[in-house]
Amino acid sequence: MRVVIQRVSEASVTVNESITGSINQGLLVLMGIEDADTIEDIEWTVGKIVNLRIFNDENDVMNRSVLDIGGQILLVSQFTLHASTKKGNRPSYIKASKPEIAIPMYEKMIATLAIALGKPIQTGIFGADMKVRLLNDGPVTITIDSKNKE
Repeated sequence: MRVVIQRVSEASVTVNESITGSINQGLLVLMGIEDADTIEDIEWTVGKIVNLRIFNDENDVMNRSVLDIGGQILLVSQFTLHASTKKGNRPSYIKASKPEIAIPMYEKMIATLAIALGKPIQTGIFGADMKVRLLNDGPVTITIDSKNKE
């Protein structure tokens, strides 16, 4: 599982000119799922997301998590996070899960994030043509791969 986490002042996702999810201060999380991902990958990744200390404290040091600040999370599925650019110039998405595997994992991620955050999270629509707007705060952008726990 790969995620790109962006600290935002605000973010939203629109499908067919209708906003499906919108947050103020918090995290925009782009999520890519592969067939090898398990519930353990979700749990590990969620723990990282909600506990990352990337928000400033009173001394202007990144020392607070989204939990600490009472922030929000917007989760957007993005299969292109598993793009392979090894050969040629057209990315291959062979590692990205098909909907029959990815949708249940995405839904489990939503539920697990909501429990860990202690409130509902906002989302896009799986597989839709989404327009994502964000005001990246910092900018702070972090990538996490549950198969490469650095």
